[in-house]
Amino acid sequence: MDAKRYFSGCSVWVICLVILSVVCGCARQEAGAGKSRWVSLFNGKDLTGWKPKITGYQLGDNFGDTFRVEDGVLKVCYDKYDKFDGRFGHIFYETPFSHYILRVEYRFLGEQAPGGPGWAFRNNGIMLHCQSPESMGKDQNFPVSIEVQLLGGDGTHNRTTANLCTPGTNVVMDDKLITAHCTSSTSKTYHGDDWVTIEVEVHGNGVIKHIMDGQVVLEYEKPQLDERDGDAKKLIADGADIMLSEGYISLQAESHPCEFRKIEIMLLEE
Repeated sequence: MDAKRYFSGCSVWVICLVILSVVCGCARQEAGAGKSRWVSLFNGKDLTGWKPKITGYQLGDNFGDTFRVEDGVLKVCYDKYDKFDGRFGHIFYETPFSHYILRVEYRFLGEQAPGGPGWAFRNNGIMLHCQSPESMGKDQNFPVSIEVQLLGGDGTHNRTTANLCTPGTNVVMDDKLITAHCTSSTSKTYHGDDWVTIEVEVHGNGVIKHIMDGQVVLEYEKPQLDERDGDAKKLIADGADIMLSEGYISLQAESHPCEFRKIEIMLLEE
């Protein structure tokens, strides 16, 4: 074979290899493009992207430095309170969401703030499908929302976590409208100050699942505004849809110190 034909053949093979690598590379890119990934909503440094709203105070007024970031952890603190005095707090992430999985690591520790209600002992929550923080009244205690209730054990008694509470809302379970304010999950009790991980899978106005240790401990669907509730009535009067398919995420402050180490979201395509 002469040199000219040899190098010509080599060139053809090189071109083919280049084309194959580009095509395969693109295929891999396209295959990975549709895959969702975990994104942190908390930067571990400060409250960027989050807005506090405390009962009796204007949006953005973080009374008593209730919500703060220390050592890479978002903390709910009451060391600057003389007494709790009904100052229920919520801190809202700036963007609403509809279809997603939310993963949160939390723990309770320390003593409850003086004057905190008995039911709020080691009690906090993750609020989903929240009304916007701007639409809350100054003296409104809780946003209209679906609450994933977080409870810690007292060291002795059984006390499930990942329960459901419904401020201004209702849900459907087993084709029945549930109007009770709170519904218990089937989770185990988490005593002590250890970190606990919870996941919530949200499909807009469809199914919502509370997940602990990889197991679904509560499931319901069709979250909706409760037309009997005063705060919900205001939203309906302002044109809100009764059926809730999206909303803001907020974390509570209900009088017991609590910490959040990770707050991560994975968006779902539906």
